[in-house]
Amino acid sequence: MPEDQHYLVGLDLAGRRVVLVGGGTIAQRRLPRLISAGAAVELISPDTTPAVSGMVDAGEVVWHRRRYADGDLDGAWYALACTDDPGVNAAVCAEAERRRIFCVRADAGVEGTAVTAAVGRHEGLVVGVLSGGQPLRSAAVRDNIVEALHTGTVADDITPPDAAELPGVALVGGGPGDPELITVKGRRLLARADVVVADRLAPRELLDELPADVEVVDAAKIPYGRAASQDVINAALIEHAKAGKFVVRLKGGDPYVFGRGFEELLACAEAGVPVTVVPGITSSIAAPAVGGVPVTHRGVAHEVVVVSGHVAPGDERSLTDWSALARLRGTIVLMMGVERLGRFAEALLEGGRPGDTPVAIVENGTMPTQRVHRCTLATAAESARAAGVRPPAVIVIGPVAGLLPDQPR
Repeated sequence: MPEDQHYLVGLDLAGRRVVLVGGGTIAQRRLPRLISAGAAVELISPDTTPAVSGMVDAGEVVWHRRRYADGDLDGAWYALACTDDPGVNAAVCAEAERRRIFCVRADAGVEGTAVTAAVGRHEGLVVGVLSGGQPLRSAAVRDNIVEALHTGTVADDITPPDAAELPGVALVGGGPGDPELITVKGRRLLARADVVVADRLAPRELLDELPADVEVVDAAKIPYGRAASQDVINAALIEHAKAGKFVVRLKGGDPYVFGRGFEELLACAEAGVPVTVVPGITSSIAAPAVGGVPVTHRGVAHEVVVVSGHVAPGDERSLTDWSALARLRGTIVLMMGVERLGRFAEALLEGGRPGDTPVAIVENGTMPTQRVHRCTLATAAESARAAGVRPPAVIVIGPVAGLLPDQPR
């Protein structure tokens, strides 16, 4: 087979009839891209996988619930033979050949008149790789190229090297602490930053990977101690952005989950500075997960409430109805609550939560220093003090905190 047997081209299938024969797992993989391309897809198969059936139910695909018959490709622009029967696939390709319709044969790619490239996407780019019938090789090369684009190793534009990569500010959620838990987009934008304004809980190892010419601004907010004023942080974001630099505001967790991210967005918007928001994995869910605590579990918890412990119950600044929380039967995830844990436990007990309600405290979740402390609501404050629990810690209150992987179901 010649190395250049296949001519790589992009097809505009929007509104055009595409026939896919077969409703199994191969169809399940091929359909989403055809649908996103706007193709008028018609599926011919006596049965489908549940996922394919879901696409049919959503009106994204027309399903002819029967076996393939000669003539089914009439009026099609493109065809895919994706059954587990080589004879049916051969017949589909033969009809396509007669009708001069390009056709992919899933079970024997070189016998069709078209092949499906290994495709990846990045910020409006579509990367396709062909390897002469070696799909695993195509996929591996595709993944490496897309990863290089995501991380900024390979440039994806023609911006001069000395120009700012992007305008304005990016509010990037860095995740719960483990540097591998930042999103792909967050890491890519971080690699392009001219200035990084970082919180104490942002993934520290990522800062060490920045080029030497990137300015790092410490916006560390030590709980109940030295803190950078929010106004000062806002001013720093605006000042650097207006100087033509691309600024990444690197925050722990998610910018909008007790991260003051929206305050920073409003300040930038008022100053006319464009803002990109990149959500992050919130530690309120991630820290319990890596600590072996699911915040929901079938038959155990049907609701999760994430509460800030920055203000104690009874404080005039508090916006939390602790009596209502106490009446809930599900999961309470308490953030920033170590110092006032006794006050929170007391409020929940007074509101009717049983004293034997399980509590799990995940300290330094996802980090090498992570540890998990389990107790009950009645003993939580005393137990946490005895164990020397310190922030940052996520406190999970509710039946899920008592679940253990080795418990009988």
